[in-house]
Amino acid sequence: MKPVKVGLLGLGTVGTGVVRIVEGNQEDLSSQVGSPIVIEKISVKNTVKDRVIAVDRAKLTEDPWEVIRHPDIDVIVEVMGGIEQTKEYILEALERGKHIVTANKDLMALHGSEILAKAQEKKCDVFYEASVAGGIPIIRTLIEGFSSDRITRIMGIVNGTTNFILTKMSQEGASYEEVLAEAQALGYAEADPTSDVEGLDAARKMAILGTLGFRTNVELQDVAVSGISSVTREDITYARRLGYEMKLLGIADCRDDEINISVQPTMVRQSHPIASVNGVFNAVYVHGEAVGETMFYGAGAGELPTATSVVADLVAVIKNLKLGVNGLKAIVPYKQKRLQSDEQIMSKNFILLHVDDKAGVLAQITQIFAEYEVSLASVVQQPNEHNPDAEIIIVTHNASKASMDKVLKHFESLSVIRRIKSVYRVEG
Repeated sequence: MKPVKVGLLGLGTVGTGVVRIVEGNQEDLSSQVGSPIVIEKISVKNTVKDRVIAVDRAKLTEDPWEVIRHPDIDVIVEVMGGIEQTKEYILEALERGKHIVTANKDLMALHGSEILAKAQEKKCDVFYEASVAGGIPIIRTLIEGFSSDRITRIMGIVNGTTNFILTKMSQEGASYEEVLAEAQALGYAEADPTSDVEGLDAARKMAILGTLGFRTNVELQDVAVSGISSVTREDITYARRLGYEMKLLGIADCRDDEINISVQPTMVRQSHPIASVNGVFNAVYVHGEAVGETMFYGAGAGELPTATSVVADLVAVIKNLKLGVNGLKAIVPYKQKRLQSDEQIMSKNFILLHVDDKAGVLAQITQIFAEYEVSLASVVQQPNEHNPDAEIIIVTHNASKASMDKVLKHFESLSVIRRIKSVYRVEG
């Protein structure tokens, strides 16, 4: 049996996991694809660096182009990260007829349509299961498992760093700053955590999921993004008192072929399964018109969970190679993109106000909600010994974003409101 030769771009955490699985599970993998799988060449930054896994140094190179242009390599596995330069590597590999497996969410969120178009032109596979939610096979599920259904909603915890932070804040009463420092010490958060904590990482993943789920070209700028850096212990305490957990949720909705995608801190009813997803774990909830509600849960990052998805894609590429059907499974968006207007975007809302502690204030506030036709589910005045102002907590029924924006703007001009402390979406 002629071996299938693979080129690996990157030998960091995920790349090391790929080598471990390919070499450690060679018998099982060979039985699935009908031939041995050989990692022929590996691009690294430093060929003489000591590594946690034994690798033949003759296979290492510091020049990615040496891997891309290797005549015997059939498949390129990209786990090096980066965007613009990496895109050039991928496009050149496709031009040479090589198939691609990547874990690069940033690349696929920003340049996925260009890469997939080139793959279709060259009849090559581009698979990227590991780019979203690590070891959870959500991309393959959206493409194949839901191929006979119409997806109307995708809701997910797709960033383990922020879920770790919010879980620790909720369970231990710690501050955001304290838990972020712990996450950095444990390696869950980068030295510059901006991409994670400000929701950018999750937004890129939701753009990918929205594109696949709704069969339209969702771009990063189509995703409304808000991060967790302003979430306080007080917010989480109030959420729990009301029966909610705070999660950074990506939500993609589709109604009448009009879509809305956002990432923002959200109060999730404690009875909802996604509210119990804690620590660095991810979960993606999918609603289809036919199948109803489904949820997928697992490790969202890490060496072996992510590498498992990478190698699963590699197996799929090789099976296609043996059958001669490469390049036929790419999902090219075919629907015209239509974004929901602010009048169409609906959600429940939590609002925490600091107000003058005097008679008539609550009546003024409720009158403003009525003026903009926002119905209230509950209104609570909460004593707070650390705050001399009165605190009013309001939870609305479903209201349009346009109406809520008008309410909040009106609040800013109301003299009895000292501060709009917090505003969060509510689920459940």
